[in-house]
Parts: sequence; structure tokens; C-alpha cells
Amino acid sequence: MTSKKIEVNPVNCTGCKECEAACSMKQAGVNDPALSRIHVLNTNKDDGFYLPTTCQQCEDPPCLAACPEEAIYKDDELGRVVIDNERCIGCKMCFSACPTGAMGFDEAGGRAFKCDLCGGNPECVRVCEPKALDYVEPYKPQYSRMCESANTFFSVMGRKAA
Repeated sequence: MTSKKIEVNPVNCTGCKECEAACSMKQAGVNDPALSRIHVLNTNKDDGFYLPTTCQQCEDPPCLAACPEEAIYKDDELGRVVIDNERCIGCKMCFSACPTGAMGFDEAGGRAFKCDLCGGNPECVRVCEPKALDYVEPYKPQYSRMCESANTFFSVMGRKAA
């Protein structure tokens, strides 16, 4: 199973919003930021800090658990969280469950939407010239090695780790 994710480097983001335009064109066929699966946030217009946000493809997705119609599922092939539009009833329960605000809603279609990683080739990443977005394997800390190192450190220091 491939479980790549979109990684954001906000230092490189210029706020051009090309990612939003490319996403809405690919996913909805129109250049409409409201239909984009990625959004560039800027809370302070003077500081030049922009933060692209999109679905984090959670390991244990709250949106999946909240869906009363089981329209949201994990795709085993890409490790992504996907919405089955045939099953979605537009109840918006996934909205309130999503911790990152990554869910969108198509008012015309009456269905929820979110990033589906464009089937493994995210358009937003492809068009991001400042390289603020990348499609990478997620960082998975090796907790057992971290614990061993901590215990070794504490033993050298004459203490015991918790």
C-alpha cells in the first residue's frame, strides 16, 4: 500500500493560489476556489505568510467514523480517505468531525468532497512552482528506537526512564 501524503512547506508558499485553481479545474471542471480541495490561508494580509491546507489523509479518520451512510472509506491501494458520492447523502456530519476543516461541500450537487490525491498524482503539487507542496511518504517515527535511545541516555546519566 502506498500511503503518500501532501507535505506543505509554508515558507515557500507565495500565496499565488495556483494550487487552488488547478485543483478545482481537475476535480470540478471549473476555476472556482470554493470547489478546490486545497485552500491557501492568510490570516494577516501584511505578514506574507501563507498556509496551504488540505486533507491530511488521517490514519484513523474522524470523518469516516462520523459518516452515517459509510460513504467515506480508506482506499487500500493509495492509503487515502475517499468519499463514495453514490452513498453520500449530504448530511455534513463529516464537516463537524474533520479536525483540519478539509471537507468541502458542493451545494449544487449536494455532496461532500475532499482531497483524493488525484488518484496518486496531485495536481496541486504538480503546478506549485515555488515548491511549497510535495507528495511524499509521511514521516513515521520509530518509537521503539526512540525509547531504546532514551533508556540508554538515562542509564548513562544514572536515572531510569519513565
